[in-house]
Amino acid sequence: MPHREMTMAELAAYLHVTPPDVEGLVRQGGIPFERKGARVVFRRNDIDAWASQRLLGSSRENLQVFHRKSSARAHDLSRQHAIVAELVRADCIAVAMTCRTRASVIRGMIKIAECAGLLYDPADLLKSIESRERLCSTAIPGGIALLHPRSPNPFFSEDSFVALGRTIQSIPFGATDGSTTDLFFLVCCQEESLHLHVLARLCMMVRDTALIQELREAEGPSAMHEALARAETDVIRHL
Repeated sequence: MPHREMTMAELAAYLHVTPPDVEGLVRQGGIPFERKGARVVFRRNDIDAWASQRLLGSSRENLQVFHRKSSARAHDLSRQHAIVAELVRADCIAVAMTCRTRASVIRGMIKIAECAGLLYDPADLLKSIESRERLCSTAIPGGIALLHPRSPNPFFSEDSFVALGRTIQSIPFGATDGSTTDLFFLVCCQEESLHLHVLARLCMMVRDTALIQELREAEGPSAMHEALARAETDVIRHL
């Protein structure tokens, strides 16, 4: 349930960390929680939003630690199981979006998935993504944004997917360094562990490989997908 409360032990299992890790975050005020008498509880929606925001701002080392933990439990990191390349379909890649505003980019990315026949309710997904962006922008330095819903929801789409769009001109999207953005991912996963794993891997791909340049130089969807596959292979090789 979206608003389900979790105990310390349940949250540790949910985030693939240890209970002492969670206790440390509570002591430092580094995670949203509530006290109910002597108990500390965590609300699922608050944790989902906190976790995705934390990943986008993580250092390379912290991303690798989280990625290893989540991968070991849920994913095969062999070349044949490159999760990003698997989730990005050719019909979910747009190479010349004409969007000029933040709002039109969000609508455009959802339209890509809608035209590919992936969405059950585009309007609900739009509301969730807009809600996530109001927390803080998903744009990161380098001209990339990692759009995603505030909380994963199996009712948004028939399956987990990642869409990719490139605008013909860079637009202000709220990156912390003040740079503009022209490459947009839409990450829509049906459950939280996969959602956070994909965000972590994408962050490593854009930071640790030549992916950004290759996506800008790619002439079509096939070339962009090949660039994603190469970058993901490089990341997996160095884990």
